[in-house]
Amino acid sequence: QVQLQESGPGLVKPSQALSPTCTVSGASITTDYYYWSWIRQPPGQGLEWMGAIARDGSSRYGPSLKSRTSISRDTSKNQITLQLTAVTPGDTAVYYCAAGKHLRIQTTTDADYWGQGTQVTVSS
Repeated sequence: QVQLQESGPGLVKPSQALSPTCTVSGASITTDYYYWSWIRQPPGQGLEWMGAIARDGSSRYGPSLKSRTSISRDTSKNQITLQLTAVTPGDTAVYYCAAGKHLRIQTTTDADYWGQGTQVTVSS
């Protein structure tokens, strides 16, 4: 059973960076054939796919946040980390990691496994 567990800062000040981490169990981020994605959901809005990293370490990003987003991994810990820079209150959202065979996730059915999400609030 694949399980994903996000952990994050909770509260971030404007202009800083947020960096939640996703710890994966039950699968290997380097050998199992999944895209490991970050998706966010601002209050009252739908899901927004931010990007994904593949098992070979290559990454792809959604166009709207591409200039501020990077996804990296720690293979020794089987973790995926998102970094979003220069945040504003508009980046307040629940941040999810997910694993699936689709590169871009638009609905919950596009991924096979989801974490429970971590709330990140951007406020001074």
